[in-house]
Amino acid sequence: MATSARHAAWALAPAFAVLLAFWLLPLAHLMLLGAESRDSAGSGYWQVLSSAQYLGSLGQTLILAMVVTLVALVIGGISGVFLARQQFFGRSALVALLTFPLAFPGVVVAFLVILLAGRQGLFAALGLQLAGERWIFAYSLAGLFVGYLYFSIPRVILTVMAACESLDRSLEEAAHSLGAGHWRVVCDVIVPGLAPALASCGAICFATSMGAFGTAFTLGTRLNVTPVAIYNVFTNYANFAVAAALSVVLGAVTWAVLLLTRRLVKNSGTVL
Repeated sequence: MATSARHAAWALAPAFAVLLAFWLLPLAHLMLLGAESRDSAGSGYWQVLSSAQYLGSLGQTLILAMVVTLVALVIGGISGVFLARQQFFGRSALVALLTFPLAFPGVVVAFLVILLAGRQGLFAALGLQLAGERWIFAYSLAGLFVGYLYFSIPRVILTVMAACESLDRSLEEAAHSLGAGHWRVVCDVIVPGLAPALASCGAICFATSMGAFGTAFTLGTRLNVTPVAIYNVFTNYANFAVAAALSVVLGAVTWAVLLLTRRLVKNSGTVL
């Protein structure tokens, strides 16, 4: 037993050293930095929690991430099930095309949104022809929403397609034989069977949307989302305490929502 424990300790030592050096220590320093006060303004946490601007930014970020996650789960879930169940000519090419945005960093995704809905984008040209004015939404929350969907939907599609392979088709056949219609089978058999995969993928999409910076920064530093606010406070005003506090609060809110989701899914009887 003692030898096994020693071997386990040696095996885990490198991972623990990396965790300590690159995660626990920086996180502890970040949390302490947020508690520092600047002049008479109070600590960084107090400035964040007492500021309507920072709280509004956090609220917009939270709502945006939730909406992106829900829309991505609906679109990606339906597409993933269809692609997993159907065989047709060009299916592999279509799957590759739908998942191609995963290869793009956030800056490139933002550039695609600008080409679609920027001042010289496709929607602007279409608006000039149809209504005599440019239709521009790339530099707003709507543009950021489209950008986040770019790299959220492919994740859901791939996850759902993999999860469909483990579904027991006999349950669907049994439900049909008992007189259940198509939508009843979907709601009572397919969706519960895919619930663990959807919950896990939704957590990844939500966390990514909460903290994504490259896309938001490229579309405009005036977007009122928390990652951009952290950048502005840190770079433009050198207010390290507020930047650290915003980072900690953003992480805490994201963690709390993910924990709540996990508990709700667990209480509903789905094992994660």
